[in-house]
Amino acid sequence: MSSDAAWPPATWESHDWIPTIPAELLSRRVRERHRGAYLSAIAPAIADQAVQLPTDVLAVADAATFEIARFDTMVGADLTPFGAILLRTESASSSQIEHLTSGAKAIALAEIGGSDQRNAVEIVGNVRAMQTAMNLDGDIDERLLLDMHAALMVHDPEAAGRWRSEQVWIGGDTVGPHGAAFVAPHHTRVRGSIDDLLGFIRREDIPVLAHTAIAHAQFETIHPFVDGNGRTGRALMHAMLRAKGVTEQATVPIAAGLLTRVDDYFSALTAYRAGDPAPIVHQVAEATFTALSNARMLVEDIHTIRDRWESVIRTRRGSTPWRLIDIALRQPVFDASAAAAAVGITDSNAVRAIGALVEVGILTEFTGLRRNRLWQAREVLDALDDFARRAGKRTHRR
Repeated sequence: MSSDAAWPPATWESHDWIPTIPAELLSRRVRERHRGAYLSAIAPAIADQAVQLPTDVLAVADAATFEIARFDTMVGADLTPFGAILLRTESASSSQIEHLTSGAKAIALAEIGGSDQRNAVEIVGNVRAMQTAMNLDGDIDERLLLDMHAALMVHDPEAAGRWRSEQVWIGGDTVGPHGAAFVAPHHTRVRGSIDDLLGFIRREDIPVLAHTAIAHAQFETIHPFVDGNGRTGRALMHAMLRAKGVTEQATVPIAAGLLTRVDDYFSALTAYRAGDPAPIVHQVAEATFTALSNARMLVEDIHTIRDRWESVIRTRRGSTPWRLIDIALRQPVFDASAAAAAVGITDSNAVRAIGALVEVGILTEFTGLRRNRLWQAREVLDALDDFARRAGKRTHRR
């Protein structure tokens, strides 16, 4: 599978390596490995590059675009708050590609400040980055890219929302770039390459999903940040789908599909850098189908849960316990203050309403404390964990 016309590959340039670790702290073998010049990539200019892809790749990408729009319409017509649910699941899947994993309960706790588990906190940062992407108002520009990264990296304020000012690489070791799988462009090239990428993103002559996938691959080639490039780059895909009008309601969990064949995803990025954009377009399209299948199962699970809840609630429809149902679906771990703020009542009234849901098994209190109590919707957490397990289950190459 290769493109019908040549796509400019990354080229390479030599730089002198200045070690940042004192030589006396390194073994002789390591010092030898990281001696001398190294090669870093030069991202090609693509703002005006013609995009020509095989007809079969364009066909599957167009079909995936149609399915994304159809799913978005389905979710948008639903009263159940799937927006928050899908946003969280996509953020968790994108983080899992970077080997950041956490259960749904830990993520929900971190969202309300109830957990300092590092992975969960970083995943919540990814939720904020995705929210920034989905709240797009206007064009995709430099400010949006920096804002997404700032939201993602709130735990690292020195790096958050700043273009990198140092060399970075993928693979190898932390001592230097020699022997790395990919050495990103020198930091002096980042701003110019980002300007070129934004010019490419502003174009209107490229099929949407192909446009989105290629922009993502180019962003990953530039690698403009010290950390968080993969997660920010996948959030960029959602910003583009929103800007192009393909999604209006939902976060389609594309990363959950990429996660099932993550080796193929990384191989497609490598092929892109070698001058072939077809594999990354194909991978994003196929990931979309896989992700939508998983997402539809999650939607069905949430419907089933809500139907069961509605069948057991004893208070009149429209009362506060009924209003708390949607809160429990959106945020399956919360305290009385969060519930009270969400529905506009006092904490004491929220506790009474929560009690009504506890009585019928919708919520459970899990801290065992008299004060600062927390409640969970265990069925929703289980459904989210089931989605994550399906997304994390690798498929074999064919």
